Amino acid sequence: MPPGNPGRLVRSLAALVLVSTAVLPAALELAGPSPFGVIGPGAPADRAVPPHTAQRADLRAGGAAPTVDIRRTGDPANRITLVLLGDGYAADEQDLFRQQADRAWRALMEIEPFRSYQGFFNIRRVEVVSPVSGIAETESRGRHPDTPLGMHFWCEGTARLLCADESATARFAGDGDGPQYLIALANSTEYGGAGGTGVTTLAGGSQDAGRIIQHEIGHTVGDLGDEYDSAPDDADYPNLSTENADEMRRKQNKWWRWLGAESPDGGGTIGAYRSANGIYRPTQDSVMRTLGGSYNLPSREAIIEELYRRVRPTDAPVPAPGEVAGRPRLEVRPLPLAGARQLKVDWTVDGVPVEPQAADRSWLDTAHLNLPAGHGATVTATVRDTTDWVRDEAFRDRYMTRSVSWTVTG
Repeated sequence: MPPGNPGRLVRSLAALVLVSTAVLPAALELAGPSPFGVIGPGAPADRAVPPHTAQRADLRAGGAAPTVDIRRTGDPANRITLVLLGDGYAADEQDLFRQQADRAWRALMEIEPFRSYQGFFNIRRVEVVSPVSGIAETESRGRHPDTPLGMHFWCEGTARLLCADESATARFAGDGDGPQYLIALANSTEYGGAGGTGVTTLAGGSQDAGRIIQHEIGHTVGDLGDEYDSAPDDADYPNLSTENADEMRRKQNKWWRWLGAESPDGGGTIGAYRSANGIYRPTQDSVMRTLGGSYNLPSREAIIEELYRRVRPTDAPVPAPGEVAGRPRLEVRPLPLAGARQLKVDWTVDGVPVEPQAADRSWLDTAHLNLPAGHGATVTATVRDTTDWVRDEAFRDRYMTRSVSWTVTG
C-alpha cells in the first residue's frame, strides 16, 4: 500500500480476492481487489473493526502473547519480519496453529521470487490463546465470538471477506526492529481471507491456505492488482494497464521493458492481454489471476523492488567504513539468496579493480595488497544484485547497489 493514499486503501478493502485453480461458481467469484499493502501496524485506526463486547476489549487491552522466532536469517533491522498470529485457537489448539502457520509461510517460500529472496525474511510466531475455539464464520452473519483478534467473515457485507481488529493485532505483534508484515490466521476451514489495510488474513484450516497466501502476499509486497475478469476496472497497479502493448511501448510506461520477453513459467510471451473488465494484464495467466499459478515477470520485478525499498543489499561491514590502521581484513556481508546466484561483490583499490581472496568475494585481506610502507589507499567494495528479474536499471543503481569504502593507513 503506497503511503498517503487512503482512498485507495478503503477501496482495496471492499472485497476479497480469492480464485481457485478451476473456474469458480458464481457464488465464489468475488468482485473486488485485495491489494492489502501492509507493512507493520501503521494502518489507519478508523479501519479497525470495533470490539463488540467489553470482554473482547479487555482481552485485547494487554496485547501480550508468547512469541517465537521460528526462522532468523539476519539482523531484524535489515530484514522483513513475517509475524504470524492466530485467532480462535484455544489453549489446547496451539499445536494446530503452529502447524497451520508453518504451512502458510513455507508455501510462500515455494513461489518465486520469494523462494530466491527468502533470506530477506525473518519469521516470528505469536501464540495468541483464545478463550473460545473458532471465529465468526459465514453463517454467523454479524455474531462475533470473543476472540482476541476479533476475526470474522462477512466483513463489510461480503461473505468471504475475513477481517481482524487491526489495532489488537498490531498490539499482539508488537514493535519490531525493522519492517514487518502482519499475517493473521483464523481457526477456520472456510475458504476466505482479506487484505487492504494493516493485516493480511486467511483461514488457517482452509485446504487452499497455502495458495491463498501466495496470491495475497502479492498484494502486500508488490502492490499488485487482481488480474481476473471480474476484478474492478482499476489499473493503478504495476501489473495492470488501460493501454495496449503498442501504447505502453510508445509511452514507456507500465511493463514496457518486458514486452516480448518469455515468461519463465512457460506461460508464453509478456504482452497486454485484455480481461473481461477491459483492463490489460501482462500474461494469459498468473497467481494474481488463478490460485496455484506463478508471478509473471512484471509482478516479480514489482515484488523485488518493494523488498529493496525496505532492506539494504548488505548488512553492516566489518570493520566499519572509514579510516582503518594496519592491514586488516575487510569484509562485506551481502544478504543471502537461495540458490547458486548470489549478490555480486566487486573490489577496488584507489579505483583499480582487484581480486579478493575469498571464494565468495565477501572479504579482502589488505595484507596481501602491494602497498608501500606508510602509503594510504582507499578500498571500496560494491555489492550489486544482478538479477535479470529487474529491468529498471535506475532502480537497481539506487536501491539494489551499495558501496562501502575504507581508507587503509599505516
